[in-house]
Amino acid sequence: MKTENKQKKKSDKNVSSRQIKYLRGLAHTLSALILIGKEGITDDLIKALKTELDRHELVKVKIGANSSEKKDKAAETLPAATQSILVQLIGKTLILYKANPKLPKDKRIYLPKDTQE
Repeated sequence: MKTENKQKKKSDKNVSSRQIKYLRGLAHTLSALILIGKEGITDDLIKALKTELDRHELVKVKIGANSSEKKDKAAETLPAATQSILVQLIGKTLILYKANPKLPKDKRIYLPKDTQE
């Protein structure tokens, strides 16, 4: 559990803990859009993840049972490769967030304001 929190804090750029909690709530009902298979993290997988982040802003990534990819390595590699934020790492599921100001206003995710600012 502690390693998961450390991973989250490292990639936390401009998102408060309150906003992370909000994003986790939104992601609860999402299905995994990206599945990491036996080939691991490839350029094509990163390209697909970037596309999904542009479309949805909030994406669940699942590490498959037959994948040799370690969850901690994926939690470092994927946010760095996609310039996204690791919202949560739970089991073999990662939740990533990347704001996209080009989306129509009704499709964007609006984070709650941080009350400590």
